Amino acid sequence: MGRAEERRARQRGGRRAAPKTRRSSRADTTGATGAKDTKGAKDGKSFIRRLFTWKKILGTFLGFCLLGIGAFIVLYMMISIPVGNADAKLQSNVYKYSDGKVLTRKGDVNRENVDLSQVPKPVQETFVAAENKTFYTDAGVDLKGTARGLLNTLSGKGAQGGSTITQQYVKNYYLTQDQTVTRKLKEMVISLKLDREKSKDYILAGYINTSYYGRGAYGIQAAAQAYYQVDAKDLTVPQGAYLAALLQAPSQYDWQAATDTGRKLVQARWNYVLDNMVGQDWLSSTEREAMKFPIPKAPKAEPGMAGQTGYLVTEANAALEQQLISSGQAANAKDAETLVSAGGWTITLNIDRKKQAQLEKSVKSQLTSKLDAKKRKVDGNVQPGAVSVNPKTGAVVAMYGGVDYLKHFTNNATRSDYQPASTFKPVILAAALADEAKTQSGKTITTDTLYDGTSKRPVVGSDIAFAPENEDDQNYGKVTVQTAMNKSINSVFAQLGVDVGMDKVMKTAEQLGMDKKDLKAVPAQTLGTMGASPMEMAGVYATFDNHGRKVTPALIKSVAHNTRTVTMPNPIGAQVIPREAADTVSSVLTGVVDDGTAKVSVAENSKRDGQQVAGKTGTSDNNKSAWFTGYTPDLVTSVGLFGEGAPGTKQASQQVTLTGATGLITAGGGRINGGGYPAQIWATYMFGVTKANTKFDLETDQGAAVEPDFTPTATPTQSASRTASLGVADDQSAGDTERR
Repeated sequence: MGRAEERRARQRGGRRAAPKTRRSSRADTTGATGAKDTKGAKDGKSFIRRLFTWKKILGTFLGFCLLGIGAFIVLYMMISIPVGNADAKLQSNVYKYSDGKVLTRKGDVNRENVDLSQVPKPVQETFVAAENKTFYTDAGVDLKGTARGLLNTLSGKGAQGGSTITQQYVKNYYLTQDQTVTRKLKEMVISLKLDREKSKDYILAGYINTSYYGRGAYGIQAAAQAYYQVDAKDLTVPQGAYLAALLQAPSQYDWQAATDTGRKLVQARWNYVLDNMVGQDWLSSTEREAMKFPIPKAPKAEPGMAGQTGYLVTEANAALEQQLISSGQAANAKDAETLVSAGGWTITLNIDRKKQAQLEKSVKSQLTSKLDAKKRKVDGNVQPGAVSVNPKTGAVVAMYGGVDYLKHFTNNATRSDYQPASTFKPVILAAALADEAKTQSGKTITTDTLYDGTSKRPVVGSDIAFAPENEDDQNYGKVTVQTAMNKSINSVFAQLGVDVGMDKVMKTAEQLGMDKKDLKAVPAQTLGTMGASPMEMAGVYATFDNHGRKVTPALIKSVAHNTRTVTMPNPIGAQVIPREAADTVSSVLTGVVDDGTAKVSVAENSKRDGQQVAGKTGTSDNNKSAWFTGYTPDLVTSVGLFGEGAPGTKQASQQVTLTGATGLITAGGGRINGGGYPAQIWATYMFGVTKANTKFDLETDQGAAVEPDFTPTATPTQSASRTASLGVADDQSAGDTERR
């Protein structure tokens, strides 16, 4: 065969036998071993193909699917729609003092079921838009969401959304809030059956009538009254959208009690609901744009919650709810609130009856008995709050939330919207000592380090210009850190914060228990311009008192329930700052009491019986808050006064000044200082409940509690050599000379 024929054969797909000589040559070069290897490779490849054929894989998959379908059919046949569960018939919760005596019982159900016809159709649609846009067309179950919930439950993460309105109603009324695989499967089966047997209107009515909206309100009628003081039939679409948004986190989203973050979240949720309504053609764009956020009215407190009882119960519930979430027994805030509100809990608080009574008595005798809003409008703006903590156990032994829970809903002991002012200064000192920080000239900072106390002196070493004014614009010249703490000199602590590094200062604040993760580390924070609560500051100072070991104030002592076990976290944590640093702060703070801004009210108080005391006063900008947080070796108490516009006034709920309250006349023009009423309340309470002649066990050689080796001179004429030896930066000294 010629080349042309060969080519044509190849084109036709034919094949011509190779010449023997060429075949022999190829065989010779391959060899016996190569032939054997090729056969082995082919055999191996065939084995894998035989093991993992597409038919076997598909068969296995189909087998699992059939098993799953079969199991589900069995479940569907076995599970029927039950009667309403026990949790739907709410029980009472019992709250006790630390000694076991009953504080109160709470369990009267605020619920009035209404027919769906009594709820305007657009308001009904707000709930569908918020929770389940496909409610009217789905089969009652979100398979993807349920599968995700099962996987999360199996992995220990708890359920994470995805439930339809039907599933939520089934969970609320027929089952429980438990996060288990069994409960999720039952929920799915019952939801499917309920959707087939009942109308969508029946299910929606059940959902809005059994849901918990906060403020003790179950069902839309009770919620309409609790938040807008109207009947459900009179709710507007914006109001309905708020109630629908509220179901995601009732307490967190309650406008009157919410933090700034909570208010932003609920407004975002409200917008989400209305935007979904537009998307579903239930609301026109024009109507949507005209709607304004409907701020709820102030709550009317529940009966039996008068005085301090309401504050204690509400805060105990919040602590229990948080632990239910942390322990995985509740998936979110909504589920946790539902579990607690379902009742059956016996909650024993750490509150000591005698200390609680003494704290209430002290606030009344030293402050509230002197307030007369009819004489002076400003007196109606004064809101006191206080927390007392055992530094060795973390127990909150007394708490004052306000004059009366029925008259003022917000708990002043736990609110964190007011500045702690100069009570933050010890945190700056703690950061300096813990980090062994240095001045601008490289000298290690101690309590004897000298700083320039000139008012409005620009800080050195900061990229952000800052020149704080001292109280009453007073100049002090060169002073030690100890003296600066005693006199609460802003200019000194602004420079000290910059020397330490504001990022380190804020990190120390977090370690000590202040929730400051979202705050910028800027020099202005040295003035305590962030928000903080008496509870928070009591925890910080308790950590100082506990020699640097973290103390997280705990209101709950123990919890009991007939169907579940909850263990509260240990209030005493790890060592967050060195003991010497914490003890030095305590030593310095004794100087504030014995020779500083708290001297008159605390050190010279006639009821003092030899107790050694450490503490710090604080007065915020424009006198909107005034503080005294202090401690003896066995007890820590933080007292705060907050200026809040009285209800019914143009400034209602706004931060306002305290100046002029009680008709006080001072050099500051009637200013309420931390060393005034807050310190007086503190002393009257503490010296009535603490042990006599107690002394701090301090491991430090610095501060006012330690005899100094010399007496530092704090005058503008201090010699340069003395200044350098005490660690003041040379460039600061030069600047001071020029200003003088």
